[in-house]
Amino acid sequence: MEKSFKAWRLAASGALACLALAGCTGPKTLYQWEGYQPQVYQYFKGESPEAQVEALEAGLQKIKARNGSVPPGYHAQLGLLYSGLGKDDQMVQQFQTEKALFPESATYMDFLLNNAKQGDAQ
Repeated sequence: MEKSFKAWRLAASGALACLALAGCTGPKTLYQWEGYQPQVYQYFKGESPEAQVEALEAGLQKIKARNGSVPPGYHAQLGLLYSGLGKDDQMVQQFQTEKALFPESATYMDFLLNNAKQGDAQ
């Protein structure tokens, strides 16, 4: 009986060790942010939109290279930056991409696209 208890204890210790090591790999994140949050902060501080676009585009390339997922708002932020730079074609492309990736953003993206069209008409 004592042998089976030792064997059980050894097996339980091994299982706990495996679980502990599995937890060391770190959490898998749903989205890869690649500097998105600091760039949004820079946007609100009024920093250079060209530098922000460059940083976000570089981050986007890193995310794509790793087959990662872009977080919600990433393409919308790029679209807003392109709008501020007068690059309307790129703005529309980014808003459409945001809408395709995150259908829940469709109402807001349509609102931004309609406002951009109205601004062009005036």
